[in-house]
Amino acid sequence: MRTARRDTPKRPLARLVAGLAALIGLVLSGALCPSTAVARSAVGAQATGLHIGDGRLLEGNGNDFVMRGVNHAHTWYPGETQSLADVKALGANTVRVVLSDGHRWSENSPEDVAAVVGQCKANRLICVLEVHDTTGYGEDAAAGTLDHAADYWIGLKDVLAGQEDYVVVNIGNEPWGNTDPAGWTGPTVAAVEKLRDAGFQHTIMVDAPNWGQDWQGVMRANARSVYEADPTGNLIFSIHMYSVYDTAQEITDYLNAFVDAGLPILIGEFGGPADQWGDPDEDTMMATAEQLGLGYLAWSWSGNTDPVLDLALDFDPGRLSSWGERIFHGANGIAQTAEEATVYGGGTPGDTEAPTAPGAPAASAVTDTSVTLTWAASTDDTGVTGYDVVRVAGGAESRVAASTSTTATVTGLTAGTAYTFAVHARDAAGNRSARSATVDVTTDEGGTPGAACSVGYRVVGEWPGGFQGEIAVRNTGTAAIAPWTLAFAFADGQTVTNMWGGTATQNAGAVSVAPASYTATIPAGSTVTLGFTAEKGAANTAPAAFRLNGSDCARA
Repeated sequence: MRTARRDTPKRPLARLVAGLAALIGLVLSGALCPSTAVARSAVGAQATGLHIGDGRLLEGNGNDFVMRGVNHAHTWYPGETQSLADVKALGANTVRVVLSDGHRWSENSPEDVAAVVGQCKANRLICVLEVHDTTGYGEDAAAGTLDHAADYWIGLKDVLAGQEDYVVVNIGNEPWGNTDPAGWTGPTVAAVEKLRDAGFQHTIMVDAPNWGQDWQGVMRANARSVYEADPTGNLIFSIHMYSVYDTAQEITDYLNAFVDAGLPILIGEFGGPADQWGDPDEDTMMATAEQLGLGYLAWSWSGNTDPVLDLALDFDPGRLSSWGERIFHGANGIAQTAEEATVYGGGTPGDTEAPTAPGAPAASAVTDTSVTLTWAASTDDTGVTGYDVVRVAGGAESRVAASTSTTATVTGLTAGTAYTFAVHARDAAGNRSARSATVDVTTDEGGTPGAACSVGYRVVGEWPGGFQGEIAVRNTGTAAIAPWTLAFAFADGQTVTNMWGGTATQNAGAVSVAPASYTATIPAGSTVTLGFTAEKGAANTAPAAFRLNGSDCARA
């Protein structure tokens, strides 16, 4: 994780190398055998509210619920309560809320926790509550124990009783560091048993050791025994994916190990921007979560000491970073995939009737990288809540856009390429219609035209010998810009050392930036934000001019 107050090293490099070998080569010896998971799910299915059934997180009415949301650092920013409404407005269905049990930071009182739960419910969000004081126990001397965290939850029992439809209890954040991570298993089992003995019926979430990333495979190897310790079977595992998970194979292997075993799991934290330890493969994380129907919760809304992982700058939903744009509006992102919990009235328990198939889509506004599709509406006995646009290729299909109306624009396409698209409708209960008839589209050959643009540049932070900068590139024209190249020059010898949202190439003072996959298209009227760190001398003059695809940009 990344705390909002500090930056904690995930692990020394030597441990990382050894741990990756252990993670990839781990022999589980039957530890994830699925037979007992099925038996346990029958018990969990009788639980009140959110519960586990057949290795899946279900609502009280049996509806499958897939978390799509973000983490919010409430305990350090208790005044930023508007954040819950803001993440909901951007499409999230879940928020993971940072709390403190008083061991390391100021304890969140029962009154405060009750207010947070009330705000989650008012904004129609599922609320994952977590104690952050346990982070890195065994390696960080300031960290608290899972037992202390369990006592804190028991002290909140009167506040949380009756909220099982809305609240998941995440006992402790990343409750073990890299020192003897095998010690994680016993305290985790004991904390689960302690909460169940106290009468908690909520879904319990447990984080992995190794600062949440389980690069030594301890949670993976012991997941069965931990799950067995919960007499209700109402427990879900949480893996945190940062720079340890920088290849597709590592990500898919880990998540599929749990799914194949019938054990519930989600990505409880993850990052995308590169850091000093590596470059996480967030595209595979999100795509695999969507393919397997697993939840994910991005770190974090705002307020990080290192703002590289701020989804929104200064808690402003109108100023999403490139990381925020990726999470909310990118492929397999929240806007495309999140569905509101039916407990908020968005669904009808027992509704099994699917909507009718939508009309065949018609294509318009075809460019080299995008197309707008329009179709006739579906009908449903309780009401259509949205549509999924899919690309059809070789008998398979993949979702490329989502819409609550009967039109959608598909972006990120390749120039001069033939595509086949179709549409599914879905209702509030999650029922999906048959596929519509298809439409064939060939994108324009395109090119690299000039651009109508404006650029804002600012220094976010500065220190002796270095600084962090931000470049906001706005498309002021009427057509999407893709692909693009941004050019500018530093006058005082500044040198870019790392960039997120794009890739920088520098020759002396001249810098050329190519986009990342999730910033490759700048829709008309939209902005992409690039962040970077750089070395500097005594002076740090801002670039005098910016050019996008060879055209001069106005300064914003």
